[in-house]
Amino acid sequence: MPPNLPPLRIGPVAVEFPVALAPMAGYTDSAFRSVCRDHHCGLVYTELTNAQALVHGSKTTFFLLEADPAERPLGAHIYGSDPALLAEAAALIGNLNRFDLIDINCGCPMRKVMRRGAGAGLMNHPEKVHAIVRAVRQAVSLPVTIKMRLGVSPKRPTGAEVAQAAEEAGAAALAIHARFAVDKHKGPPDWAALAAIKAARKIPVIGNGGIFGAEDAARMIAETGVDGVMVGRGALGNPWVFAEIHAWAAGLPWHPPSSEDLRAAIMEHFSRLLRLKTRDPRYGTGTHRPPRHTPEAGAALLFRAHLLKYLAGFEGCGAIRAGMSSVASADDIRRAADTVLGPPPGSPSHQDGGRAGQTG
Repeated sequence: MPPNLPPLRIGPVAVEFPVALAPMAGYTDSAFRSVCRDHHCGLVYTELTNAQALVHGSKTTFFLLEADPAERPLGAHIYGSDPALLAEAAALIGNLNRFDLIDINCGCPMRKVMRRGAGAGLMNHPEKVHAIVRAVRQAVSLPVTIKMRLGVSPKRPTGAEVAQAAEEAGAAALAIHARFAVDKHKGPPDWAALAAIKAARKIPVIGNGGIFGAEDAARMIAETGVDGVMVGRGALGNPWVFAEIHAWAAGLPWHPPSSEDLRAAIMEHFSRLLRLKTRDPRYGTGTHRPPRHTPEAGAALLFRAHLLKYLAGFEGCGAIRAGMSSVASADDIRRAADTVLGPPPGSPSHQDGGRAGQTG
């Protein structure tokens, strides 16, 4: 890596390529994480995981922590507001021996999370963040990090206070989404505020918000001095964003994926998701009632959102979107991809000249 993108250390954890996939509920399961890791993503996190449900032994919540060793380095991303409960959940996670760090969510803007005092609700309480980080650190040997925002709203920009509290409590790194909770993902991120927080901290800071390609990553690093970048929505339907940033960092040319690369990625991603769903306790023989779906239908249901992201911008995507409720199998996903991307080479339809184009 060139000098402007050196490896990142989070306590004892070495992140050779300091570009992370942001934790996103409903998206960053083991299947998608592994796809992103295939394309040079340096650090991944689980989906948002309820600490209280973990402590109560919820099998479906523990399933969110399913992971493959090839995903590492991997962070367990948990939320809650009670320091003792979060510490107990972190200890359970540590016993799984499959994670490299514990990440506390201090940035989720969802009302149902904030109403419980968790997620971005913690941004108004730096002293609570301090207590949580300290309690979790005492419960596990893994490094503890937080993912935060600039505050709940511009009326109370508490990002600097929360970052200081977390560092003083022993956090090993911070990931900062450079927006306020009220903004969710709208509007330009405030990289100047991110730069100010970074300048005041001694621990590594990973910048998040507004990264959709190598140019954005290069500009964030140059303007804020962050130690790494985190990609969220920019990776949905585009796991190649990590390869693009990696190519920039290594001074290599970048070639966007072809339609055939895209088709292959869609089917491989779904295949991995299907393998994951076959281990989902909701489809096991020990359930007390019949499952609503087979593993394949359940995987297809989850994959619909990914499929739309992969095919966004292509002619015919609108028609696929309208019929998305009928996508319930691998064959349905393959047909949807062929409808938008055109039939694969060698197929009868392709030989007849069928093709689809991407809109400009």
